[in-house]
Amino acid sequence: MEDFKNVAPLQEFDWDAFENGSAGTGMTKEQLEQAYDNTLNKVADNEVVMGTVISINKREVIVNIGYKSDGIIPISEFRYNPDLKVGDEVEVYIENTENKKGQLLLSHKRARSSRSWDRVNEALESQEIVKGFIKCRTKGGMIVDVFGIEAFLPGSQIDVKPIRDYDVFVGKTMEFKVIKINQEYRNVVVSHKALIEEELEQQKKEIIGKLEKGQVLEGTVKNITSYGVFIDLGGVDGLIHITDLSWGRVSDPKEIVELDQKINVVILDFDDEKKRIALGLKQLTPHPWDSLDADLKVGDVVKGKVVVIADYGAFIEIAPGVEGLIHVSEMSWSQHLRSAQDFLKKDDEVEAVILTLDRNERKMSLGIKQLKQDPWDGIDEKYPVGSKHTATVRNFTSFGIFVEIEEGVDGLIHISDLSWTKKVKHPSEFTSIGASIDVVVLEMDKENRRLSLGHKQLEENPWDNYEAVYTVDSIHEGKITEMMDKGAVISLAEGVEGFATPKHLVKEDGSQAQQGETLQFKVIEFNKDSKRIILSHSRIFEDIAKAEARAEKKAARKAAGAKKEEKEPEIKNQAAATTLGDIDALAALKEQLEGGK
Repeated sequence: MEDFKNVAPLQEFDWDAFENGSAGTGMTKEQLEQAYDNTLNKVADNEVVMGTVISINKREVIVNIGYKSDGIIPISEFRYNPDLKVGDEVEVYIENTENKKGQLLLSHKRARSSRSWDRVNEALESQEIVKGFIKCRTKGGMIVDVFGIEAFLPGSQIDVKPIRDYDVFVGKTMEFKVIKINQEYRNVVVSHKALIEEELEQQKKEIIGKLEKGQVLEGTVKNITSYGVFIDLGGVDGLIHITDLSWGRVSDPKEIVELDQKINVVILDFDDEKKRIALGLKQLTPHPWDSLDADLKVGDVVKGKVVVIADYGAFIEIAPGVEGLIHVSEMSWSQHLRSAQDFLKKDDEVEAVILTLDRNERKMSLGIKQLKQDPWDGIDEKYPVGSKHTATVRNFTSFGIFVEIEEGVDGLIHISDLSWTKKVKHPSEFTSIGASIDVVVLEMDKENRRLSLGHKQLEENPWDNYEAVYTVDSIHEGKITEMMDKGAVISLAEGVEGFATPKHLVKEDGSQAQQGETLQFKVIEFNKDSKRIILSHSRIFEDIAKAEARAEKKAARKAAGAKKEEKEPEIKNQAAATTLGDIDALAALKEQLEGGK
């Protein structure tokens, strides 16, 4: 305070004028305030005016609108315009000329939105390029702030190339074109892609105009699909089909290229109208067949990997782009063709013998069975006629069974050689596929590589014994096992079967015998060569009735000839004895039948 002890007020200061509000000016205080206010803009609440940015910090933007105080606007309202700088003019909405703190409250957001609908419609009509701030992601695209309106940016309209990461666009300010407006729902759709399409279209025309088949260009991998790779050639796209990526087989294009990779490609073909360009990658390298070992020849053994397998065979890659086919018939000496999948699977490493080689056609056939000895070499010593073996049932036909004694050695058992006694209608009644069966070699066909085999020949022919047992007129017990229109199959002892026609199945009471019944049957025919036994049940009681009738006739003749007894005693005694004997035999047979019942 010592510095101010000699300070004194000015002697000439007019304190009275100061008290009256007109110190030194000749104007009153109210007049001074009025003069000051006249230097400021006249503004009112809820009005939109233009202002100048005079300061920017992390939180706020200070705007001068020519009013007695500057307005404050949150920086967040300018997110759509990251290039905002001091000196820029912006439109603002006056919310309050003076709040409780005496501050001027402004809003840039409300100023934009107050005429945003008109501006966005104008932008659609004039195709004006507008700036927009990408606020966030949404289903199918992005939400963009344009003039304060939330517009929709479809994912397909962000760029001309597919977008893999949408999140990198959030928070960015970009240029757009308004491409669609729904007036009823006030929906706005914008596009960034539309801005660059015109330029790209011109670039495409220029590029396509200079294209030539065989031309080599550098491109960037734009998209990878299951069927090929799309290459960006600098504004125009071309496709490398999966078959043109490599001389070898390609299951997935990602094995050859990756996204955004720069590669050289050759133009194979193009379409001026549709602007489709076919590209090749493998054509930039020599064909592997051209560099194939010149000394390779038929009979050589090669190694390779199974790259494709089908029912009919397998393709073996012995070098990238060089393949040979192993047909399923060359996989095994077996004559029973199966699927190639039974022998090989994809990616198997195999050895094979070259069977054919055509360098001009670039074709090669291979075999793997040739690496094993042919089983028909020395067949006479291994399987002589009369030798016995165990085989595996492979297939059925209506006339027999195909069997395999070992891989590549097949034989046929004719249906008539399965059983001495059983009538086999179909081989499936006798055995099953995959089952083992004992056989004997009957004949050998080297030309067709097939053996004639028998099964029943492993046993003696029982029909030699049946001839003595099933004599004509002999009677046997049998069971009806099968009924048919033409008659019935009768099962006799020892597994032998006979046959009876319908008329021979009539019982004594006139009813017809049924399946499952066990009856007495008389043999009326036996044929060893055709293995046939014809039986009859009705013949038994018919023969008894005939015998009884004959006996009655004999008895009548006996009575009529009694007068001649003295003259022919010996003859009468003989006739009478025969008649009585027949009657006794028939009575015994009838008693046997009744006992059977």
